[in-house]
Amino acid sequence: MRTPIRPTLLRGAPLRLPLAPSRSLVSAPKPGSGPLMTRRADRALPAVTSRRWMYTLPLFALVVGGSTLAIFNYQKQTSSVVEATLYALRTDPRTREALGPEIYFASKVPWIWGTIDQVHGKVDIEYAVKGRRQRGTVRFVSLRKSKKGFFETVEWSLTTDDGQTLQLLDPDKPDPFRRQDDDE
Repeated sequence: MRTPIRPTLLRGAPLRLPLAPSRSLVSAPKPGSGPLMTRRADRALPAVTSRRWMYTLPLFALVVGGSTLAIFNYQKQTSSVVEATLYALRTDPRTREALGPEIYFASKVPWIWGTIDQVHGKVDIEYAVKGRRQRGTVRFVSLRKSKKGFFETVEWSLTTDDGQTLQLLDPDKPDPFRRQDDDE
């Protein structure tokens, strides 16, 4: 083995660097050639002959996409907007008369359609509910016109399966979802 030579820093002397040890590449073991007893980091990589990834990549993308949709839907389902509208439905006498008691989501895994973007001042959602008598679809739209303003409910309605539409936002009464302050 050669001993490395230190570079000299004298004026006019050539700079000599140590020589790298020469290694030959070791090819990957062939099928039936026996066990590989030693491995080196600089050996040749085996050829990729399997096309299994062509089938598993779309399946992986489908699972990741479905999981992402489910996570975002769960986030909307547990938001304060959905919980407040569902509570208001349960306590409203007109919806209890139309749907019956025990108002809740129509399915065990409810799907909340639309957007809840409180940062930009837009809530536009729709979801299915059911009571003891029948099912229905709730639509809730609320907008914030200025950056520091309050949300204003534009639409809050319940459409039952028999085609009846109840406008739950009463123009004679104050907005049930707006904070009531004394200084307004």
